[in-house]
Amino acid sequence: MSKPLKQIHLAAHFPGVNNTTVWSEPRAGSHIEFSSFAHFARTAERAKFDFLFLAEGLRLREQGGQIYDLDVVGRPDIFTVLSALAAVTERLGLTGTINSTFNEPYEVARQFASLDHLSGGRAAWNVVTSWDAFTGENFRRGGFLPQEQRYARAKEFLVTATGLFDSWRGGEIIADQATGTFLRDARVGAFVHSGEQFDITGQFNVPRSPQGRPVIFQAGDSDEGREFAASSADAIFSRHATLDAGRDFYADVKERLARYGRTHDQLQILPAATFVLGETDAEAQEISHEVRRQQVSGATAIKYLEHVWNRDLSAYDPDGPLPDIDPAPGENTIARGRASVRMFRDPLATARQWRERAAAEKLSIRELVIATTARQSFIGSPATVADTINTFVQADAADGFILVPHITPGGLDKFADTVVPLLQERGVFRTEYEGTTLRDHLGLRHPDAEADPSDQRVAS
Repeated sequence: MSKPLKQIHLAAHFPGVNNTTVWSEPRAGSHIEFSSFAHFARTAERAKFDFLFLAEGLRLREQGGQIYDLDVVGRPDIFTVLSALAAVTERLGLTGTINSTFNEPYEVARQFASLDHLSGGRAAWNVVTSWDAFTGENFRRGGFLPQEQRYARAKEFLVTATGLFDSWRGGEIIADQATGTFLRDARVGAFVHSGEQFDITGQFNVPRSPQGRPVIFQAGDSDEGREFAASSADAIFSRHATLDAGRDFYADVKERLARYGRTHDQLQILPAATFVLGETDAEAQEISHEVRRQQVSGATAIKYLEHVWNRDLSAYDPDGPLPDIDPAPGENTIARGRASVRMFRDPLATARQWRERAAAEKLSIRELVIATTARQSFIGSPATVADTINTFVQADAADGFILVPHITPGGLDKFADTVVPLLQERGVFRTEYEGTTLRDHLGLRHPDAEADPSDQRVAS
């Protein structure tokens, strides 16, 4: 008996705080005007996507002591944008990244519970930590936490927020015979949490929301991040680009679920993916090559190289060879607020690998940066892209994908109009929404249907 086809999950990432967007494209629009967000969200909902995702930028990035102006500078407040989008969409999930390092559980829980009410049960929270003191300078506590402490705080933050979400579960309506009115049990909303990170006692003032609590996303790829996702998340982002790497990651994370009393269907794995469509595969390859050159200008290539070398490389020709000097040791002082800096834990080894590749393939600085920064992409005709996406999902390399277009806000339109119908014809993607909440779209159970969901979230 053949294995039944898995249903594909699709979502859309409104790109920001990066150089994904091709600004030279005449169709490129604003990243702050609401009309851009509304167009993007309506396209995603028209295509019956599960959700829209917004990243968070808490400080403008700097390089060499100046604002880094080669990518999107800034991001409107996530809750404001998602709340506004709730009014112009009906079924699309609304996912936002909110930091656990500099926020407080009560405030975040209240905001997400409110968004879940306003949207009719479509809210999701991507729980992240902050890694750098540079961002921390914007906040009262300042500084930053070592990796193990960041995850310890994140775990307790989520446990605390979950307690707040669940504080309205149960309780009774009490009739006051003397006045003829009905009062809610005073215990509802009461919470007490005492731990290493938080010590709070009070009463949560937002009633139980349609989803019980928002869907929880997590984006870490380290061992700590994978364990955090297995214990506490409903979905995890992945950045693994190949079929084999995707299958290895998928198997690893899914196998961790059992020790937290969870089943495979309680965690969805959704890699981010770019895409380029053409009438033919050959045309798409040509477009893709040009897109990558537009995303990585000469100036961008030099700035990116400085993340690794930790030196001012402005005198180097981006169309010339890599520097023959080694990266400067110690803390990176060139790029501040750049996530890519932390990806290069051994700059000397990275420099050696890049020199070897550049020499073997005769690559310039710019060509090397283009080659090394290419993420998982679906390139081809609509039929080719539909087939490739389906192959990844059916092979358990992913449960679906979060698509990142290179044009905003209209870059999702062609995918919605050409690729989605092909997936629907194959019977692997919905033709209509079957539920009203994001949990419905992702195939996740309501927390109230679980025996004791808070136990799963306390696991460490």
